[in-house]
Amino acid sequence: MKRALVSVSDKTNLVEFVAELTKLGYEIISTGGTKKALEAANIKTIGISEVTGFPEIMDGRVKTLHPKVHGALLCVRDNPDHVKQIQDLGIEYIDLVCVNLYPFKETVQKPGVSHEEIIENIDIGGPSMLRSASKNYKFIPVICDPNDYPTIIKQLQECGETTLSTREHLAAKVFRHTASYDTMIASYLSERTEEKYPEKLTITYDKVQDLRYGENPHQSAAFYKNMHPQYSLANAIQLHGKELSYNNIQDGNAAIEILKSFEGQSAAVALKHMNPCGVGIGNNIEEAWAKAYAADPISIFGGIIAFNEKVTASVAEELANIFLEIIIAPAFDEEALAILSKKKNIRLMQLDTTLNVYANYKVTNVNDGLLIQDIDEDTITSEDLRCVTNKKPSEEEIKQLLFAWKVVKHVKSNAIVLVKDNMTIGVGAGQMNRVGAAKIAIEQAGDKARGSVMSSDAFFPMSDTVEEAYKAGVSAIIQPGGSIKDQASIDFCNEHGIAMVFTGVRHFKH
Repeated sequence: MKRALVSVSDKTNLVEFVAELTKLGYEIISTGGTKKALEAANIKTIGISEVTGFPEIMDGRVKTLHPKVHGALLCVRDNPDHVKQIQDLGIEYIDLVCVNLYPFKETVQKPGVSHEEIIENIDIGGPSMLRSASKNYKFIPVICDPNDYPTIIKQLQECGETTLSTREHLAAKVFRHTASYDTMIASYLSERTEEKYPEKLTITYDKVQDLRYGENPHQSAAFYKNMHPQYSLANAIQLHGKELSYNNIQDGNAAIEILKSFEGQSAAVALKHMNPCGVGIGNNIEEAWAKAYAADPISIFGGIIAFNEKVTASVAEELANIFLEIIIAPAFDEEALAILSKKKNIRLMQLDTTLNVYANYKVTNVNDGLLIQDIDEDTITSEDLRCVTNKKPSEEEIKQLLFAWKVVKHVKSNAIVLVKDNMTIGVGAGQMNRVGAAKIAIEQAGDKARGSVMSSDAFFPMSDTVEEAYKAGVSAIIQPGGSIKDQASIDFCNEHGIAMVFTGVRHFKH
């Protein structure tokens, strides 16, 4: 009679799966809570102690770590010497393994959980059984995912056994499963011991979905998310529209990062190709939206909009008149959702903006490697500004300069942003020289540039950018400072009545 060893934390569809195994003639070996759940469903089981001849000890910490378990799993059945040892030692084969692991991830995420409870949820026997059986996949199917139950039952019903190809795929899944599990433990302990950049880096992500294609139609792609629930697009709920694309996700992420800079203020971000084309703040969401749209009503075509407050019907009416790829918001009122849902393809994403778990590092892939750095979370206040010119910025100018500084750090370098009346009016992004970025921002702003403020993500290596600002009528400038030629820009501002402040911080974004 064949034997199946079943010991799972995730009991989804467990009873149905094991009931089918018993119909197919399998004896069921089980442990702990799994055994209780199966017996409650009137499924007969054999306790692990009956197999090993040894009691579970240390509160169940040691129960399956035994030669009668691992010998049964690791025996190469077409090796006569292995088979003879099995027979001489009285070890019975185990022909199928169904195991998944203690809920370590869920335990870590529990509010107020103790370190001791987290440690107790590090599974030892489970990974050992999975690895032993998967090493021997030539003979044993190993299931760690309830989604695979139907495939196993179907093959056993039709063929009496699983195919070698299926067993190989299952083994690969098991090793991914245990690798991810070990990675979560390593990450937890590394954070606890403040190992910021350890000698070995392991990262684990769960698949959210396959994507239709990548940046271009000839590139395949998929979307994965981190183990922590974060204020990110990976944790948004899609209420309507087509599947997200690779580029949608990139843009959505960029828009959310900008929104994070405006907590406590009504804000709207219009974004295209990972650069903001309009950002507005106001006393309410209607005012913020009006400013974001007015900032650049041309570039927003085919872009995305992100809000940090509920979308109202009045805003939805205006959004419905524009071709947009995505709208992201913490909520949509009932009428707004009805209005926007009339547009078949627009993606409506509901995202909890109160999630306070943010990623603390950024990962960028390069050929054969990864670059890792802290997230650029630097913020400044008016107290951090150092005025370097004879003319001091007014209170209102300081307010606009700080707004511009929040936006410019999210614009691809070289970056120049012009701001006026709590809205962007010109964005120069990703240029090879800073004066070129300034000219683009000024041209976009047009006549609105007069009386505006300018922000730059990095210092001015010469005075040409401030000269362009003066010609456009800019009244105040915010920049990091730090160039060996800072004085040239300072002198020009002094000669032409422009206020300029240094932050001492740059925001390159490549």
